[in-house]
Amino acid sequence: MGTPNAITRFAPSPTGHLHLGHAHSALFAQRQAGAGTLLLRIEDIDPGRCRPEFERSIVEDLRWLGLTWPEPVRRQSEHMDDYRAALERLDGMGLLYPCFCTRKQIVEEIAAAGHAPHDTPTGPDGALYPGTCRTMGAGERAQRIAAGDSHALRLKTGEAIRQVGSLTWHDRAQGTQTARPEIFGDVVLARKETPTSYHLAVTVDDALQGVTLVTRGNDLFLASHLHRLLHALLELPVPDYHHHGLLSGADGRRLAKRDKAATIRSLRDAGKTAAEVRALAGFGDGA
Repeated sequence: MGTPNAITRFAPSPTGHLHLGHAHSALFAQRQAGAGTLLLRIEDIDPGRCRPEFERSIVEDLRWLGLTWPEPVRRQSEHMDDYRAALERLDGMGLLYPCFCTRKQIVEEIAAAGHAPHDTPTGPDGALYPGTCRTMGAGERAQRIAAGDSHALRLKTGEAIRQVGSLTWHDRAQGTQTARPEIFGDVVLARKETPTSYHLAVTVDDALQGVTLVTRGNDLFLASHLHRLLHALLELPVPDYHHHGLLSGADGRRLAKRDKAATIRSLRDAGKTAAEVRALAGFGDGA
C-alpha cells in the first residue's frame, strides 16, 4: 500500500500513445502516494520525437483511467534554465568536459584498445566511453566549440565519486543499496542540440517538485545509482525509491510503444471500460 502524504510522479515522454505498461506505472505511483499527491510531469526534452498530440492523448487517457493531479503540469522543455544552472554548477566543480566523439568513433576507439566485441566494457547505456576527449587541451576544446562542432558534455564520474565518497540509496522493494555510479562511466549529461539528458533532468525535476518517493519500472533500477551521485554533487534532497515489475506481452517481451495493440487508446476503441483496462494493468478491484 501507499505511504501517507508521499509525493510521487508519473513522467511519460509524449513520443507515442500510452500502453498498458504505462497504465501500470501510473496506477502504481497513484497507489504509492497514499493520501499524498501524484504529480504528472511531461518529459519532452527530445523535440525531434515529442508531439503535442501525444501529450493531449496522454492526458486524456490518464483522466479516463481516473487519475488526477495538480496543475500546472511541469514540462521539461519549459525549464531548460534549471538544467543549465545544474550543469554550470557541475562545471564550476571541474566535473564536466566536452566530448566531440561520434558513436562510430567511440566504437573504433574501443576496438583499437584491443577489446573483442564480447569483451567490450559496457554499462546500462551501452558501451562505456573510453575517455578519448577527457584529456583534450583547453585551447583545442575552445576552438572546436567556437567552430560549432557537435559535442556532448560528459561527467568526470571517477572524480565526482572521489569528491563525494561512498553513497547509499533505498529501494522499498530491494532495501538499502550502495551507489555504484561508476557503472555508467563518463556519462553524457547534455548535448549541444539537447541541453540536458534524462538523468540530469529527472534528478533536478524531482528535487524542485518535492518528490519524496520515485516510482518507476525495474528497467530504470540501475539509473538510480547515477541519480544518487547527482543528488550528492548538486546537494539535492534524496527521495525514497520503489521500482516495480514490468508488464509483458504474449510474446514475453515487456510492453513498449511498438506494441500498438496494447495502447490505452486501442483498448478504449475496442469497447473496454476504464475498470477493465485498470484490471489488465494489474489494478482491478481488490488488487
